[in-house]
Amino acid sequence: MFTVLLHLAGGVALLTWGLHMVESGIMRAWGAGLRHVMAGSLGNRFKAFFAGMGVTAVLQSSTATGLIASAFAGRKLMTPVTGLAIMLGANVGSTLIVQAFSLDLSWLSPACLVIGMALFERGKGSQHGNVGRALIGLGLMLLALALLVGTMRQAESAPAVRSILAVLSGQPLLTAAIAAVLTWAAHSSTPVVLLVMSLSGSHAMALDTALSMVLGANIGSALNPYIEGAKSEDNLRKRLPTGNLLLRGGVCLLLLPFVSVLASLLHASSTDGAQLIAHVHTLLNLAIALLFIGLLDPLAAALERLLPDNREAESPDAPRYLDPSAIASPSLALACATREALHMGDVVGDMLRRSLPALLQGDRRLVNEVMRRDDAVDSLHEAIKLYVTAVTREGLEPADARRAMSIMSFIINMEHIGDIVDKNLMELASKKIKGKLCFSAEGTTELQALHEQVLESFQRAQAAFVSSCVKTAERILDDKVIVRDLEREGADNHLLRLRDGRPESILSSSLHLDVLRDLKRIHSHICATAYPILEQQAPQS
Repeated sequence: MFTVLLHLAGGVALLTWGLHMVESGIMRAWGAGLRHVMAGSLGNRFKAFFAGMGVTAVLQSSTATGLIASAFAGRKLMTPVTGLAIMLGANVGSTLIVQAFSLDLSWLSPACLVIGMALFERGKGSQHGNVGRALIGLGLMLLALALLVGTMRQAESAPAVRSILAVLSGQPLLTAAIAAVLTWAAHSSTPVVLLVMSLSGSHAMALDTALSMVLGANIGSALNPYIEGAKSEDNLRKRLPTGNLLLRGGVCLLLLPFVSVLASLLHASSTDGAQLIAHVHTLLNLAIALLFIGLLDPLAAALERLLPDNREAESPDAPRYLDPSAIASPSLALACATREALHMGDVVGDMLRRSLPALLQGDRRLVNEVMRRDDAVDSLHEAIKLYVTAVTREGLEPADARRAMSIMSFIINMEHIGDIVDKNLMELASKKIKGKLCFSAEGTTELQALHEQVLESFQRAQAAFVSSCVKTAERILDDKVIVRDLEREGADNHLLRLRDGRPESILSSSLHLDVLRDLKRIHSHICATAYPILEQQAPQS
């Protein structure tokens, strides 16, 4: 008995891993294109339905499609009706691979593995490699299915297995609950339904039990995006998975008491139990879609009342572009992270731009505003860091890996610049206000010249980060000499004024030199953003 369970667990694990490889390979190869397909279907519910079905048929994950749709809904790029139509299509799309596996595809597994391995080895880090990854995953799924079928044929005569299945035969609610938990754990209904097909095809499981398992798998499949959405505090992201759970889960729960009746009606319709289960799985989701696609407006209105928009007016400094649904497509996710890093750079740039006026004018309110924005910089830094880390958890193409490191380098240096402005320059501004100090006219001019040069270099750093332009990066390093000369000239002139006994220079001496030093430190971090760009080009030179 233990050996049988171990083989079953191994088969399901292999099936789940193969599904993961298919999804990740396709997302890496065509993830951006699939999102464009979905984005282009927002005109009406029928286009959205077919887009959801098509994207899910390719991805083999209604959960992934649901996350993409929820992200669109969270950014108010689609109406709730359109989003629900996508979810209905995704439910149908997830059944198509099950239909394919109900056929005799034993020859396809070795073919997929051989071709996939050749593509993967030949094109590591390229689109061909990602296609190869998907083919390997498909081959593993077929291999796992054969393993499950073989295991169940050997185990169907075992007394313990028959006893367990006999108990489940009279417990549709328990059977459905087990299937729902398995589906939730696998993050897909496909492995569970394929397992049920294997059991039913080998006559190891009664038809009513198999139907209960299918209903439970559909409930579990609707639970996955709901649980993922529940992690967000944004009600807009929760609406679609909640609506999908109400529709799909509600219908399945209503059908559970009638599985025995359904089994008796279906028993004579097919001698092939595996194909029958595949057809039931598809027809169930197709029926739900046909039944409710015309009734989505009242459901959407109910969801808007149940989950009202709980967003306060968004802070301009809050993360804007970190789309969780894009993580499976690294190039797309890194583009999101790049936009967010630029947003972070804009916040830091604003702090830097306002730092000298706050220092020179002695405006306590302005000083406090600049200091408060450092909290936003820290928050953005943490959000981008975690997002990029999530993207890099799986292997990246070399270009994507370099881009990820460039983003991390950029945000680290931006965060350091924000800290210098907050903890050094604004601290000096507070001391200046408290001591009622002022700089000499010449000293003020020198500080303004250095500050202007640092700002100019900062703008170049942002441009270089986006474009990866080597010339712009080299220009930033050239600015280093200018900044050093301005800082040295300012310090020397200040010492001359001290020697001349200028009262304002004497009183503000420490502050003046510290400001010069801090602006130079800021420029050092600006220069640090240029090095990854130059290092990327070094092997090509």
